[in-house]
Amino acid sequence: MLNNLNIIQALEDDGLLGQFLEDQDSWAAWKGFLRAFFGLRPARGDLRRFKQCTGREKWPKDPAKEAWLAIGVRGGKSYVIALLATYLTVFKEYDLSPGEVGYVLIVAPSKRQAGIIKRYVSSFFHDNDFLRPFVKNETKEEIELNNGLAIAVLSSDYRSLRGYTAIAAIVDEVAYLNAEGQKPDLEVVRALRGRLMTTRGPLVCISSPYAKRGTLYDTHKRNFGKDDSPILVWQASSLTMNPTLSRDAIDQAHEEDPEGALADYDAQFRSDIESFVTREAVDAVTIPGRYEIPFIAGVSYTGFCDPSGGSKDSMTLAISHSEKKIKILDCIREVRPPFSPDQVVQDFASTLKSYHLSTVTGDRYGGEWPRERFRTHGINYRIGKKPKSDLYKEMLPLINSGEVEFLDHPRMINQLVNLERRTGRGGRDSIDHPPTGHDDLINAAAGALVSGKALRKAGPLFRDERR
Repeated sequence: MLNNLNIIQALEDDGLLGQFLEDQDSWAAWKGFLRAFFGLRPARGDLRRFKQCTGREKWPKDPAKEAWLAIGVRGGKSYVIALLATYLTVFKEYDLSPGEVGYVLIVAPSKRQAGIIKRYVSSFFHDNDFLRPFVKNETKEEIELNNGLAIAVLSSDYRSLRGYTAIAAIVDEVAYLNAEGQKPDLEVVRALRGRLMTTRGPLVCISSPYAKRGTLYDTHKRNFGKDDSPILVWQASSLTMNPTLSRDAIDQAHEEDPEGALADYDAQFRSDIESFVTREAVDAVTIPGRYEIPFIAGVSYTGFCDPSGGSKDSMTLAISHSEKKIKILDCIREVRPPFSPDQVVQDFASTLKSYHLSTVTGDRYGGEWPRERFRTHGINYRIGKKPKSDLYKEMLPLINSGEVEFLDHPRMINQLVNLERRTGRGGRDSIDHPPTGHDDLINAAAGALVSGKALRKAGPLFRDERR
């Protein structure tokens, strides 16, 4: 009976999933993890590796409720996710209501990563004689099977997870999730736990580790080495999980970037990356319900533009003014790709003119192109002298001292909160967005606020009147 076949038996059967594991010995560490996760009897070498990777002494007798894995890059994470999803939909049975579709939900940090996993899953079903007849329908994101189950591979917006009945959930690269929320990894995990509440299916979160924060780090800190925890935490280097990798190449990576290699290949959380600013500090200087301040006569404004070519990044514009010591953000604009750069320049020029501005500052992106296009529309484009990292550094004391006021713009605020401070090998700090993140909006805002001018003449305390 298929429902009596455990995952190791399926992986070692050449007519089933074993077809996709050419060298069974090189998958020994992954099979050891799967035995522990499903509460199967350990094989030779499993106990030693289990203690090494979990910090535990007792081999689990029952399946784990959740598994969180911190694995080095090129360790085979995405491939195992696809194999696990295939096993859970073909070789397990579930108690579902008539007509209800049970999903294995796979969440990835980007559409590109989701597409990689989806291609793995699709190839397993279409390239195997036993699995092929199970496919009922297939779309870009889903594979629906004729047994009432399906696999959905989605990007990381937690709002897209609503409406599914999940029999299992798998998160790829949970430490690198990017969404429009304060803590996207936590929001995604919380949403998935809600989808699993009725079926009581397993949750598996796999990632290369990143900074010492976030849900992966917190879960590791609370559960690693705890024999009585229902959450199994597994931490292993790239070579442990994939012994076919080149040790010489990994050694070279350690020589070139020791801190980065510790995270990438040794699966250690980075100590050289910290949060740039706290959410509490940002909330304290964000004015609820203030979305834009129109032009006021007698005020001297400053504009800053973060240009883009229109195919990848957003193009943004920010306008600010000062009232005594307070830097106030008046206007923020963003146009997301794809777009016509010429049309956006025209629109931004119109916005600048509405604040009686004839000059805007920006970075060196595009060489002469921004200056030429803005000049066409009557705006002088001036190259800023400071890199964005310096702009962020100068903005931080304004935030912490309450000498800045932000608009109520969630996307911009989230970009600010997600900025990271990195310490280089020479000890120099830099500020930038996290991997897969963006900072187009906050870059423009920081440029406008840091270079803002004082009032040309005395006036009322505008900021108090607009709260």
